Amino acid sequence: MLIQTYPLSLNGSLVIAIEVKLPKTNLLAITTETGYIMCGALDVALLNQKLKDRGIIAGRAVGVRTITELLDAPLESVTYQAEQLGITKGISGRAALALLLQHEGNNGHNTQ
Repeated sequence: MLIQTYPLSLNGSLVIAIEVKLPKTNLLAITTETGYIMCGALDVALLNQKLKDRGIIAGRAVGVRTITELLDAPLESVTYQAEQLGITKGISGRAALALLLQHEGNNGHNTQ
């Protein structure tokens, strides 16, 4: 098993990519200070139902095997809190992260 984390520059801000290499699969995520996108292992229904009170901002892309694919893939599902920021099913991971970064910049979060 190998775990890698590294910064990525996106629209002049830094996000953190996380790759966990497991037997026969990889777990992929890209996070900002307030939310994240992830591969198909993310259970959005659980976040929306059982953990709704936490207000988690997240999106899920399926069938991705690399961080680049996660950035480019359309999101298959998103949390209710993500929808409130304009992050909707079908937008790319890159677009979702841009909206997260925009939201963070507008709310005084440090994005660099």
